[in-house]
Amino acid sequence: MIPKLLVTGASGFLGWNICQVAKSEWEVYGTYNSSPVTDSGVKFIKTDLTVLGDLKQVWEEIKPDAVIHAAAASKPNFCEENPDISHKINVVAAGDMASLCGAAGIPYVFTSTDLVFDGLNPPYRETDLVCPINTYGGQKVKAEGEILARYPKAAICRMPLMYGIASPHGGSFIQGFIKTLKSGNCLNLFEDEFRTPVSGTTAARGLLLAIEKKVNGILHLGGKQRISRYEFGLLMAQVLDLPADRITPGKQQDVKSIAPRSPDTSLDSSQAFDLGYEPPSIMEELAALRGLV
Repeated sequence: MIPKLLVTGASGFLGWNICQVAKSEWEVYGTYNSSPVTDSGVKFIKTDLTVLGDLKQVWEEIKPDAVIHAAAASKPNFCEENPDISHKINVVAAGDMASLCGAAGIPYVFTSTDLVFDGLNPPYRETDLVCPINTYGGQKVKAEGEILARYPKAAICRMPLMYGIASPHGGSFIQGFIKTLKSGNCLNLFEDEFRTPVSGTTAARGLLLAIEKKVNGILHLGGKQRISRYEFGLLMAQVLDLPADRITPGKQQDVKSIAPRSPDTSLDSSQAFDLGYEPPSIMEELAALRGLV
């Protein structure tokens, strides 16, 4: 029997990429709420994960062998302005899913974020104290605690900035970069904001590895390179043959943001590397996207 994998948030960027990577070895079921999607290798189910009765109904229909919970209100500015709405999906639904997985005794992988840190003391290891500076990061911290309290064998995977092929309804940050440059406009990028990015494909492989290795507790799935958004933009332009002369450096303080921004949430992902997680270089990842983004 092919094992069943339930992926929440399957219409979003990360969820979509998880489904694409997993469907070769799993019978994949993907949930979505407002944006329907189709794919020959994935069975999609519309549901509102914030309604416990709906979640339980989907659970009984599928009876999964493992769950990757990628559904989230992941835009920091939205969470800052809509804390009650975002709390329901980012905290409540994540905890409810932990209870279901715990009762069934199956692997549960939760996608957290590098924004649980304030960005002042990078690179961050799994044992470092969390210190979020915006609502989104704070909600993920609450979710981590709620999940591990309900199901200590759950895997909390903190994800870095991600980029790559867009889902039908959810792109990554590079789609906006590419559109701006191709339209002939200038692109101003922070030279003082650093991350350890990976592609959506690499992130998906890391999450599936967490299931395979039976990870319990917290695991960081960042890339091997620390890079600023400005440096990333220049590299992207070089690899994808875009006009780098239209990319200019900027500072975080120059752009007003509803949600506070962390300067450097680079992750130390040595534990994942030791498990076999092997993110390619950013240049290799970008080269693989030629003609696809």
